[in-house]
Amino acid sequence: MKNYTITVNGVAYDVTVEENGQGTAPAAPVRPAAAPKAAPKAPAAAPKAAAGAGSIKIEAGAAGKVFKIERKVGDSVKKGDAVIIVEAMKMEIPMVAPSDGTVASIDCSVGDPVEAGTVLATLN
Repeated sequence: MKNYTITVNGVAYDVTVEENGQGTAPAAPVRPAAAPKAAPKAPAAAPKAAAGAGSIKIEAGAAGKVFKIERKVGDSVKKGDAVIIVEAMKMEIPMVAPSDGTVASIDCSVGDPVEAGTVLATLN
């Protein structure tokens, strides 16, 4: 058996790998070696209104990161217009307005990690 320390996204993990003689190693249990360090927060790219100011929510459809903010607070949008672009698995996925309205809030910044269902913006 061999012990390794692997760092992934700033988090160190201690892993043990057992050689079985067949050229491949079975999956080893992983446990965090230390608490992750907080990443520095990037400054907001767009002005934000009060979070959740509107009644119509635009939510992330997949986990990823905010790639681009297409609209700003106060912009009028039509149903299907892209408001936020989320990058997931090297694809750019537009999060679109579910109906006509006005952007009431942008609740994210470029580079923010998001989970599926996270509210990214709201409309009135």
